[in-house]
Amino acid sequence: MAAPENLKYTEEHEWVLVDGDVATVGITDYAQAALGDVVFVDLPAEGTAVAAASVVGEIESTKSVGELFAPIDGEVVEANQAVVDSPDLVNSDPYGAGWLIKVRFTELPALLDAAAYDELTSK
Repeated sequence: MAAPENLKYTEEHEWVLVDGDVATVGITDYAQAALGDVVFVDLPAEGTAVAAASVVGEIESTKSVGELFAPIDGEVVEANQAVVDSPDLVNSDPYGAGWLIKVRFTELPALLDAAAYDELTSK
């Protein structure tokens, strides 16, 4: 699956959708496929300060445990409780209902566009 054009990406396989000063963050289809069936998601609480490249959560599947990295500095304004309750949403809809956190930020770092991310994952 090609990466959606309207999103930005990290080399750690997170996607970012920017709306004003809030970024919605999830993991890519590539990442969820590599993890396998997701059975547990641990997300930071609302109000948690996050720093770019730091581990802010955990995604556990039937075959491994993956870390969720913050793609930006900011404060968590919402964690997706639906994913905590039904972790399989990460597999079934990684770019929609499977989003993970929303972060209010002041500065957006350089992120990959869809073409660069597709190139990264085709290696």
